[in-house]
Amino acid sequence: MENCIFCKIANGEIPSATLYEDEDFRVILDLGPASKGHALILPKSHAANIYELQDETAGKAMILAKKMATKLRDGLNCDGFNIVQNNGEIAGQTVFHFHMHLIPRYEGDGVGLTWKPGTLTDEDREEILAKVK
Repeated sequence: MENCIFCKIANGEIPSATLYEDEDFRVILDLGPASKGHALILPKSHAANIYELQDETAGKAMILAKKMATKLRDGLNCDGFNIVQNNGEIAGQTVFHFHMHLIPRYEGDGVGLTWKPGTLTDEDREEILAKVK
């Protein structure tokens, strides 16, 4: 996509702190990190979100997420990891090019990625199963 900043970064048109690159992806350090080592996995081909992403690219992205999370864990000695992928403005997506956040976690880092668990009612369960299964 012509005006997509992540397309330009992924394809090397805009400089970035690149941790990894292959023919399909570029992994960069996030300029606004949630924690030390926060990285983004950017496909070189444009898809606005997970719904538009090709299945092959989706599979490769998860394999790459595992590889990079392991490298970041080993290199930075973090205590845990969040892998985050947002779809739609309501879900926190701000750049409409599919990407995955790799967020190393450290004891006491203050990064908040939690929610208050609700309750799955019998009615909701049956409705969801009927509509989605």
